[in-house]
Amino acid sequence: MSNRTVFFISDGTGITAETFGNAILAQFETEMRRIRLPFIDTVDKAHQAVRQINHTGEVEGKKPIVFTTLANEEVHKVITEGCKGMLLDMFGTFVNPLEIELGIKSHHRIGRFSDVSKSQAYHDRIEAINFSLAHDDGQSNRDLASSDVILVGVSRSGKTPTSLYLAMQYGLKASNYPLIPEDFDRHQLPPALVPHRSKIFGLTINPERLSEIRNERRPNSKYASLQNCRNEVAEAEAMMRRAGIRWLSTTTKSIEEIATTILQEIRPERLTY
Repeated sequence: MSNRTVFFISDGTGITAETFGNAILAQFETEMRRIRLPFIDTVDKAHQAVRQINHTGEVEGKKPIVFTTLANEEVHKVITEGCKGMLLDMFGTFVNPLEIELGIKSHHRIGRFSDVSKSQAYHDRIEAINFSLAHDDGQSNRDLASSDVILVGVSRSGKTPTSLYLAMQYGLKASNYPLIPEDFDRHQLPPALVPHRSKIFGLTINPERLSEIRNERRPNSKYASLQNCRNEVAEAEAMMRRAGIRWLSTTTKSIEEIATTILQEIRPERLTY
C-alpha cells in the first residue's frame, strides 16, 4: 500500500508536471499515491491546494512530494511559501537558469499552447490527427503522398496506436495499412504503397502474443488462431524483407519506443513539438 502522496500542480493542464515527475519517480522502486491539481490559476485556488497538501502530510506523517509548473508568479508565491511538502519547482529549476544563460526572459506561458486559436503548431497537430484517423487501417488511398510515415503490418500489430501517437506527439501525418491474405498471395506490397516506399516502416509481433490480442476481439476464430497468426506474421516479415522495408517487433516495446525507432529510421522533415 502507498504511504506517501505525490502532487502535480500547474496553472495549466498539469500534463508537463505529471510526465516529468513520473519519469523521475520511475527511478525508485516505491508505490505512491498520485494526485494531479490542474488549473491552479488564482490565489484562492493556490491556498486551497496548499491546505490539501498540508493536510495530506499531517494525515500520512510524511511530507508529500510536490512537482510544480506554475507560470503565475502570485500563485507560485502562495505555493512556495505555504506548502509544507517537498517542493520540486520545474520552472525554477530549469527556466530561470536558462533565462540567465540566454540573456532573455521566458514567455512564462501556461501549458504547451497558451492560446490555441493563434498556434499554428496546434492546428498542424489537429490536422495530423485527423489525417491519421482518415488513413487508419487502409481506409483511404487518397493523398498518401502527404503522409510523413506509412506503417504496415498484420492486423493488431500496433499500427493504429503508433500512428496516433506520432500524430498527437509530433504532429506527423501517419497512415497505416494492414497486410492481408490477398497481399500475401501476390507476394508484394499493396500497389498503392509502392510509390511511397521511402516512407514505409513495418511492424511485426510475436505470433503467440498476436493470438492473445486477437482472441480478445474475436475468440475462437480462425483470425485469432495461433496457426493463422504464425502464417500471417511469417508472410508479412518475408514480404518486408523482399521489399527492403525497415521493421521491428512490437511484442515487448512501448509505443514511445516504437515511435522513437521509427523517427530515427524514417527521419521525416517535419516535426512539431
